[in-house]
Amino acid sequence: MKMVIKVFETPFEVAEALALEIVDTVNRCKREKRIAAIAVSGGKTPLLFFTVLADHFSGAADWSNVHYFWVDERMVPSVSPESNYMIADQHLFQKISVPEENIHRIMGENDPSGEVIRYASEIRKYTPERNGYPLFDVVILGLGEDGHTASIFPGDEKLFRLRQVCYETMHPQTGQKRITISGRVINNAAAVYFLVAGKNKATVVNTILGEKPGRRLLPASRVSPSAGSLYWFLDGEAASEYRKNEAG
Repeated sequence: MKMVIKVFETPFEVAEALALEIVDTVNRCKREKRIAAIAVSGGKTPLLFFTVLADHFSGAADWSNVHYFWVDERMVPSVSPESNYMIADQHLFQKISVPEENIHRIMGENDPSGEVIRYASEIRKYTPERNGYPLFDVVILGLGEDGHTASIFPGDEKLFRLRQVCYETMHPQTGQKRITISGRVINNAAAVYFLVAGKNKATVVNTILGEKPGRRLLPASRVSPSAGSLYWFLDGEAASEYRKNEAG
């Protein structure tokens, strides 16, 4: 696995750097005469990324040459302010040209046990396969203060070993049901990007990247693309403790 850690001073620079990476990926796939497959996340930093991509890079790539998927979703209707789909729709899809059939959302209004099966089937239908699992060109991840990523929470580490494409999970504090792609699917991607901003993420970033005790209890530490690249894009605040640790 190739791992790259990049630190930018502001969240906007983090979002802009990722946007440039995505533009390059989509354009490369276009040259290769194939459709890119990208899985996105929710949260504040991805919201900024969607805004930057739509406002500054709408003409930089053929956005119709992408199949869009979600890393995870809350089991809420698509119009809910808690919906990861709604955030992407409002801040990205309504501003760029994307065929509706290229947008593959998790249907949070459905029964989760059935939706896990349906969404796994849809992912397999529209993505190539490698090692028996769907192959995404890009997976974009966030990072929780508790070390969770996607909707794989501490205590759910088995989801990096089990063999399904998608799983039903539950937020440990709120009890809210969610659907997430599995750790095996994440680690099968060609490129995985952690997008992390804010002082509140500094400790968990340092625990993972600084290889501190307890890091293996944090799901995000288990992201390790077997035949791909892992990128950590951090703003200055999120990287602050790690920078001190590296400086000695």
